[in-house]
Amino acid sequence: MSSHGKPYASSCDENREPILAVIRPLFASARHLLEIGSGTGQHAVFFAAAMPHLTWQTSDVAEHLPGIRAWLEETALPNLPPPLTLDVNGVWPAGPFDAIFSANTAHIMSAAEVAVLFRGVGAVLAPGGYFALYGPFNEGGHYTSDSNRRFDAALKARDPRMGLRDLDDLRTFAARHDLALIDNHAMPVNNRTLVWQRNAAGVSPAGV
Repeated sequence: MSSHGKPYASSCDENREPILAVIRPLFASARHLLEIGSGTGQHAVFFAAAMPHLTWQTSDVAEHLPGIRAWLEETALPNLPPPLTLDVNGVWPAGPFDAIFSANTAHIMSAAEVAVLFRGVGAVLAPGGYFALYGPFNEGGHYTSDSNRRFDAALKARDPRMGLRDLDDLRTFAARHDLALIDNHAMPVNNRTLVWQRNAAGVSPAGV
């Protein structure tokens, strides 16, 4: 917790500028974004201030909403509506949203929940819309760094259902719901920002 009583994560301050550099041009023409797993709410207030054209809709499981509200109420930005309760296994907001963002969520969900996450994104993201997913990921069945290997072990020790997700598995989940990986940005401390796009024609791209 911060000294002001709001939830605080130092990682949000550390990664927000690199993430913004990726998502600002990506979401330049978006108007209505859903953030899945807003956590402390820090990312939301920073990104909403940087992109005033964009209504940034926060969401998370119910236990995190008071902390998110505290950040939103302090900043009082006009493009930050009250947070929504969203458990990926439950009822999703109706949408459509023309952009979706989520940071550091896939590795704290089970693999089955990540599959449900992509199903939900495919259902509420407008055709042609972008889904930016930030975090650490494996590639080709391998860790991309020793620090990611240690992080994965720590996650599994906390809960065996948690763990780093492999890009190949994410592609499989995404393809079922008209989502294709169009960009893979290297980020600091061995993270990535994966950019998915819902196929504008409403069908999965050939070869995916």
